[in-house]
Amino acid sequence: MKSFLYYLLIIGLLAACGGTEKPKDLTHKNERKVSRYETGQIQEKVLASSVRLPGQLKPFNEVNIFAKINSFVKQIYVDRGTVVKKGQLLVELEAPEMLSQLQSANSRYIQAQETATASKEKYRRLKDAAQEEGAVSPLDLDNALSKMKADEAVAMSEKSNVEAMKTVQSYLNIRAPFDGMIVQRNVSAGALVGPGKSNEQPMLVLQDIAKLRLEVHIPESYVDKVDLSKPVKYIFNNRPGEEYRGNISRSANMLGAMQSEAIEIDVQNKDQRLKPGMYCEVRIPLQSGAKSLLVPNHSIVRSTERQYVIKVIDGHATFVDIKEGIAANDSTEVFGNLKAQDSILLHANDEIKEGTTIK
Repeated sequence: MKSFLYYLLIIGLLAACGGTEKPKDLTHKNERKVSRYETGQIQEKVLASSVRLPGQLKPFNEVNIFAKINSFVKQIYVDRGTVVKKGQLLVELEAPEMLSQLQSANSRYIQAQETATASKEKYRRLKDAAQEEGAVSPLDLDNALSKMKADEAVAMSEKSNVEAMKTVQSYLNIRAPFDGMIVQRNVSAGALVGPGKSNEQPMLVLQDIAKLRLEVHIPESYVDKVDLSKPVKYIFNNRPGEEYRGNISRSANMLGAMQSEAIEIDVQNKDQRLKPGMYCEVRIPLQSGAKSLLVPNHSIVRSTERQYVIKVIDGHATFVDIKEGIAANDSTEVFGNLKAQDSILLHANDEIKEGTTIK
């Protein structure tokens, strides 16, 4: 009997313990479910005084040199790395048919000139004879005058043809259009060359590297905030200890690729230490007093299709697409349908669905 009572007492104690622990676990789980949605407010602060953007050096002048007519390379006087002056002979071409065409044009011009001279002399004689009444009819005199003018016009036309052929003949001598350096050579003596297209290789590539253009693309969100009156600072990757300064020389005044505006800074390069194609980090000054909306870095959800923050409206999650600006240590500048003091999720992720109840 005692054993039976002892057994019942043990069963009652186990049941009592199990009943008190189960509600405690459910409460703990509910607390964790509510506490995972942490919200905060969008801050509006003064924008940084500058923005760092990548830039690339380009030659101030660059030209791809093609032949103007179909011809053969007779002799080439320059090679890659050759420094040339404006008007210097670079390539001499030859086209045997051009010489025969020029000689033919000269022959036609001489013949037309002789014919015009003879017509002029005939008209002069008839005019002198017409001084005596009845010696020459007025019709013959008018016909002689018309013939003289026609022959003179033909002579002038043939002269123009000769000048045009001489101009074409001058195309066989390729000269430098400006001071610079040959950076690419793609032909040798004997090569057949002709007028090229943009997708074809040129004979030579000439660049003016005594002065360079530093090209920087300003994102759309900063276009109106750039301070054109302040100097620009830039540092090249291969010269970490040297800081250069310059002024914005020109801007495209339009948005191009990647929704950005191209600006240029002129860079003097008399010693030719800098090379076209070099990259650098450019610090673009921004107008003082410009304010921006900042959100914590971990509140931005990034995917291959979009970037957004989760805004809390009437206790529900609403996705707002954004564009990112300057990134600080723990916050990022954003652009979108947002305003200061808007409530957003601080720890957002793509597992949270739009319309989710936020408590």
